[in-house]
Amino acid sequence: MKPLLPLVAGIALVASVPMAAVAQPAPVATGPWMDVRRPTEARVAALLAAMTSEEKLTLIFGQFATDFPPKQFTAPAGAREGSAGYVPGIPRLGIPAQWQADAGIGVASQGGAKRKRERTALPSGLATAATWNPELAKRGGAMIGAEAYASGFNVLLGGSVNLTREPRNGRNFEYAGEDPLLAGTMAGAQIAGIQSQHVISTMKHFALNDQETDRNAGNAVIDPKAAHLSDLLAFEIAMERGDPGAVMCAYNRVNGPFSCENPWLLTKVLRDDWGFKGYVMSDWGATHSTEAASAAGLDQQSGYPFDVKPFFGEDMRHAITDGRVPPARIDAMVGRILYAMLRHGLFDHPVTAAPFDLPADMLARNGAISRADAAEAIVLLKNSGNVLPLAASAKRILVIGGHADKGVLAGGGSSLVYPKGGNAVPGLQPTFWPGPIMYYPSSPLEALRRRLPGATIDFVDGTDQAAAAAAAAQADLAIVFATQWAGEAFDVSLTVADNQDALIDAVAGANRRTVVVLENGGPVLTPWAPRVAGILTAWYSGTEGGEAIADVLTGRVNPSGHLPMTFPASLDQLPHPQPPAKGEFRYNEGATVGYKWFDAKGLTPAFAFGHGLSYTDFRYSDLTLTAKNGAIEAQFKVANTGRVAGKAVAQLYAAASGWEAPRRLAGFAKVDLAPRQSRTVSIAIDPRSVSDYDVAQSCWRPTTGRIGFILGGSSADRAVQTNLDLPAAALKGARLCPAS
Repeated sequence: MKPLLPLVAGIALVASVPMAAVAQPAPVATGPWMDVRRPTEARVAALLAAMTSEEKLTLIFGQFATDFPPKQFTAPAGAREGSAGYVPGIPRLGIPAQWQADAGIGVASQGGAKRKRERTALPSGLATAATWNPELAKRGGAMIGAEAYASGFNVLLGGSVNLTREPRNGRNFEYAGEDPLLAGTMAGAQIAGIQSQHVISTMKHFALNDQETDRNAGNAVIDPKAAHLSDLLAFEIAMERGDPGAVMCAYNRVNGPFSCENPWLLTKVLRDDWGFKGYVMSDWGATHSTEAASAAGLDQQSGYPFDVKPFFGEDMRHAITDGRVPPARIDAMVGRILYAMLRHGLFDHPVTAAPFDLPADMLARNGAISRADAAEAIVLLKNSGNVLPLAASAKRILVIGGHADKGVLAGGGSSLVYPKGGNAVPGLQPTFWPGPIMYYPSSPLEALRRRLPGATIDFVDGTDQAAAAAAAAQADLAIVFATQWAGEAFDVSLTVADNQDALIDAVAGANRRTVVVLENGGPVLTPWAPRVAGILTAWYSGTEGGEAIADVLTGRVNPSGHLPMTFPASLDQLPHPQPPAKGEFRYNEGATVGYKWFDAKGLTPAFAFGHGLSYTDFRYSDLTLTAKNGAIEAQFKVANTGRVAGKAVAQLYAAASGWEAPRRLAGFAKVDLAPRQSRTVSIAIDPRSVSDYDVAQSCWRPTTGRIGFILGGSSADRAVQTNLDLPAAALKGARLCPAS
């Protein structure tokens, strides 16, 4: 069948709507704004001139799209049942409605929906970041965008960028790690993929939304320069690489004002400094005013009735009538919304159908994309004695715990995707917000049995530690699945729950060939690591996670994931050892986040940022750096010295005095190599990686003099080192300070 959309930005549409489900398109309005040959800005101007005042107000006020009995709210007519949000269109002008869906890892359904859309779930955002593969992230984003478009949605609340500043943040699994270059690159790639399907992606949560405790009122206090060097840099890179149509402002305050009425964030940084032309929507319940919010740069109140008042609804009408909000401000707000809708195809490629079910073959194809992402995301943390991959000689294997006989764990909250086949382990508490606790029906146990038909693979649930240890003693190898459930609206312990540490210790004491598979939303403490032979972190692995885990355990896929955040050895190594608290969150560590903190303080973590083992070995050599034509380029060789194919993650770090930490990630590349193959690789260094931020001038000032560069397979690996003497005015770029 001919695809509904053409190839866009090098990515084919991976899902198409069955012809029977496609409704006939509505008559298209005529007017100069419908002329695709005109510049987007000209189309916006023509459309604004044709709109009435009331029509303009329609676009700045969004409502929840699902009935919400606690507030006696009924979803508006025209909303997609069970989805996140709705903004009516204006048919006479051809302005489409905005149908909004949560979509961090796939098209989500609201927990209170009477019926759930069964869609494909990618692995968590953190898992995708662990692939260090932007092309894979872009492909996954295109899959999400295609399923959204096929489902009748044109705005996705996905594109999550917040740094892992607080490792106990319950939403870390949605984000992309602790380093701004990695996080911005990976999130930007996903945003670009989503928008390749004529769907707006929403970069969020802007900004410093780095913990869930007191998220609705807490005040993140940070030095502005430090913010630019860390959290804001991640957003800046994601914006440049992804070109998001929308930005979602966060719940929390930043240095006093709420994010959604913070002129420094929404106007000074986002628009004046970065040149963002799209629109800012609020998080659901994050609007707190009419005049202050609109003056600060908020364009759309979203998700009413979660706010206390319809600030951009009836309250805005009164504010305009009273002269407290000028009509020109409304034009600017509406213009930015229209700009994003026109730029990203909502007018020219309108959704024409909203089937509740998608074809099985479409979901199967997209499941393969999720499986590839999940397999490449798995990080092999430890492999003593080459216990993995599972050898054919292992005739009796014991799998323990983690509901591995049923499926794989997912994160909780608004990003939750409901899978085909439903919850594999229903009834676990909480069953409602921020639950339900969901297990996707992809059993690692059954996948292993299919791959190893000659082995006897038994399962015990691990609730009886003594019984699990006794069974492990009779096995050739034991695999313990340990889980950490995380989700929206709560922060988590880094100690896995339900006494799973003791279970692992008991099993390892009975069988020295014990492997632990972590299903986790972020870093966890691993006090048992010295006593087990192997450790994998599989994260929340999505629709096909069980298959991906079995692929890696058996060697069908060589693990190539690398940690996108540091695993601490203990809580006292953290900048904030105590659990997140209410009130002010004083980020005195500034930009010294994650591995930078560990480096600056001389601390040795359990597992370093960037760490990840393989079933083969890699060698790095011949590192050279050149500065020419206003840029820095690194070139080096990487060789696969082993006997199996594998993917190296080459990481280049820059070092200079006077920075927030001894080293910064300056570039990376994922390199696929056959056995005994070597390749020469070039990396273009983002000049901000070797610059300091000048707050007074709102620009990046490159470091001059000697800069060290370290190449290796993790932040702790110093395989090759060299220096570059960088003269003044050697670098050029739009965001760099003018040479003095």
